[in-house]
Amino acid sequence: MGTALLYDEEMTKYKLLWVDAACKIEVPERLIVSYEALVRSGLSDRCISIPAREASDSEILLVHSELYLEAVKKTPYMTLEDLKEFTLQFGDVYFHPNIYHCAKLASGSALQLVDSVMTGKVRNGIALVRPPGHHSMHSAANGFCVFNNVAIAARYAKQKYGVKRVLIVDWDIHHGQGVQYCFEDDPSVLYFSWHRYEHQNFWPNLRESDYDSVGKESGAGFNINVPWNNVGMENSDYLSVFCHVLLPVAYEFCPDLVLVCAGFDSAIGDPEGEMCATPDIFAHLTHLLMNLAGGKLCAVLEGGYNLTSLAQSVCQTVQTLLGDPLPQLANLRGPCKSAVESLQCARSAHRRYWSFLKHATDPPMTDISTKHIKSAMEEEEKTEMAEEERCTEGKVWPEPPERLCPPVCSASVLPDDVACPDGLKRLSSSKDLEPLLVSKLKNRFRTAAVDGDGVTTFSRLYTLIEKLVANEIRNGLVLVPDVAAVMMCVVQDLTSDLVKRVLVVCVGKEKELDYVTTDGKVLVVQISSEDSEEQRSKYYIPVCLKKGCSDTSGFIQAVLGLLLPLGYEYNPDLVLLVRMPGSGVVDSMWQQLIGLLQGFAKGHTLVLMQVNEKACMGSTASALLGHPAPPLQDLQTPFPEDGDALERLRERLQADWKMLQTTS
Repeated sequence: MGTALLYDEEMTKYKLLWVDAACKIEVPERLIVSYEALVRSGLSDRCISIPAREASDSEILLVHSELYLEAVKKTPYMTLEDLKEFTLQFGDVYFHPNIYHCAKLASGSALQLVDSVMTGKVRNGIALVRPPGHHSMHSAANGFCVFNNVAIAARYAKQKYGVKRVLIVDWDIHHGQGVQYCFEDDPSVLYFSWHRYEHQNFWPNLRESDYDSVGKESGAGFNINVPWNNVGMENSDYLSVFCHVLLPVAYEFCPDLVLVCAGFDSAIGDPEGEMCATPDIFAHLTHLLMNLAGGKLCAVLEGGYNLTSLAQSVCQTVQTLLGDPLPQLANLRGPCKSAVESLQCARSAHRRYWSFLKHATDPPMTDISTKHIKSAMEEEEKTEMAEEERCTEGKVWPEPPERLCPPVCSASVLPDDVACPDGLKRLSSSKDLEPLLVSKLKNRFRTAAVDGDGVTTFSRLYTLIEKLVANEIRNGLVLVPDVAAVMMCVVQDLTSDLVKRVLVVCVGKEKELDYVTTDGKVLVVQISSEDSEEQRSKYYIPVCLKKGCSDTSGFIQAVLGLLLPLGYEYNPDLVLLVRMPGSGVVDSMWQQLIGLLQGFAKGHTLVLMQVNEKACMGSTASALLGHPAPPLQDLQTPFPEDGDALERLRERLQADWKMLQTTS
């Protein structure tokens, strides 16, 4: 359906008219460089351009008071001195004769984007707007923000389209307190924010920005804050919080619409954030949200004050919305100690509200984010923070890698009598296999000779893998008579000279998988009902669910809390997804799994299924072609035994796999 892009040059036509050290970084160039980068890279041409419009009074009043709106309406007619005096009523914001017009355009752009997504005109989109919105409150401008664009969009979606549940993800480096205040007693809106906090010493310096502000009354549990108490956070820290805090709750919440407060001051080089996460992390954060709500995702620009990393981050986000293969994230080393403390606190604060977090453990110290550390401990922390700050000064980072789309999205290797699903290219050509490889195959399949047809099938499969590695094809689907045997063949024979690291995800029972997992070239994660507490290899990880793969709640818990962190740390060059006969996994979960795995190995995923699984070929092809998976509706409370087993497994593995850490 396409990706919407909203931009209007009008929103660049205001600026600071006097000297203000706090506000000088909010400049028109923020919007200009973001849009020009999209034009220069050709991304804007691939998007569907949607015209901006002004939000109406009634739409603004969904969030703001009439008294405040009437006051802002007078600003176009104020003198410079009047504007200065008016600004003094509020915190860290400035006004300009044209800002009221721009603020209405910013909010209206967010509403246009919601309209386009909810009516099916586009699948998703981004609104490049100015002024930003997430700090603006019911009766006050704040933090460069005049009207709360995303909060207005959320209430508008609920009112106009009857949306029952809205997820707002705020990855800006500042806490969007305006959004929090707006929805803190509303269980229909789940608000997630991470933000630089530093034990309440960073703007906006609010006690209610800490992890234990979880919402009020019926909204308790629907406000998630993850405070960053140190600067210098990296890609590992951001991904860990997504995998272990946000995504488990988001899947349990099951939103109908995802809104992103897309602030890129959380990227490397930004003077406000002082973080070290590279722009390509936003490709992955966006990807991880895209299977929620059936793909209905609206990103609205907030902060971002390093013009280079801002433009790069915007491009990375838009490329992912367009469905391009994701860049690989190398050298993920697990979250830092401070990040682990913050995510552990957030998980602990919310375990009473969300069944997917109920096994979260208490932090080692109470009030860890707001504690006042005295004497030598305080001095030690100050020294550590000063060192972290120095490491971010003048930070240089490489240009994000080029993200090339293969000429063919998805191909298949199928028996001649099986019809190829729409959108997939049937791979019929192949080259002759080396005699030594043919001999290996015949030895492997002792029970049945590899005849001419068998050699042809393996030849096509080998050709498909070669084309995946060469980036000529993005992913593929293969149907074979004996999926377990062919899986072993792929891992041991067909990929051995082509791929450095293969992630094998096996859905269902197969007892012989650990045979190939000792040298690190293959990491196997097997999800089944087969109980195996024995840890035989770092690279063979059996995940046991009481009801096996048919238990969608346990399955998605295992995927989010174990498989995704393991996959990110392992950083495979190829993903082999194997569906064992009778696995019992439901179609919606199967599609979610395929979609999430597309974040690894530049999307090079090979799905291997048994011939008699033809019934799920359509859903498999849909996921491989990039269509959003259906939401996982009405997830049940996971079996306590499964939660216990997953936690034991995590504890056992985290010495080897740092991305699994959730406790300090």
